[in-house]
Amino acid sequence: MGNRLTQIATRTGDNGTTGLGDNQRVSKNSLRVHAMGEVDELNSHIGVLLCEEMPADVRVLLVEIQHQLFNLGGELSIPGYELLKPEAVLALDEALATYNAQLPRLQEFILPAGSRAAALAHVCRTVARRAERAVVALGSEEAIKEAPRQYLNRLSDLMFVLARVLNRMNGGDDVYWKSERLGQSNGS
Repeated sequence: MGNRLTQIATRTGDNGTTGLGDNQRVSKNSLRVHAMGEVDELNSHIGVLLCEEMPADVRVLLVEIQHQLFNLGGELSIPGYELLKPEAVLALDEALATYNAQLPRLQEFILPAGSRAAALAHVCRTVARRAERAVVALGSEEAIKEAPRQYLNRLSDLMFVLARVLNRMNGGDDVYWKSERLGQSNGS
């Protein structure tokens, strides 16, 4: 994988370009750079979420996700390179099954709210969706592997489930949407 950073302020990007891991320079407005930035932002939001109180198993899972997102960012920075393995997608599927099995079935839509940790998990969910859209846009212009898109899709689902888990951590619950339309149809 490309060169390790030895200097942060290189000034080489002052002209609106940035270097990829294969040493080619591209516009900072390229689809690839946008996708890399969205993944980096997602990883940073997960870092903020990790500052919150949470069950140890959820913490371990989120730290592993951060490592996989770093792999994904590395893969995006080197066209044609594979760092994120299909096994990482399977690990998210397993986590989804495990945590979803602990939760009651949803009867109504929920708001992205509740505890601070749950709200931060919802932010991570929405940023994961944005990162997924950026990877899909890149894939429409350049050949990329399937795992990055699949990983972000599963991760946004997992962050929704983890938000629900985190809301229940200290006896809390989800915050349900009070639909005006649904309230009228129930005679309320």
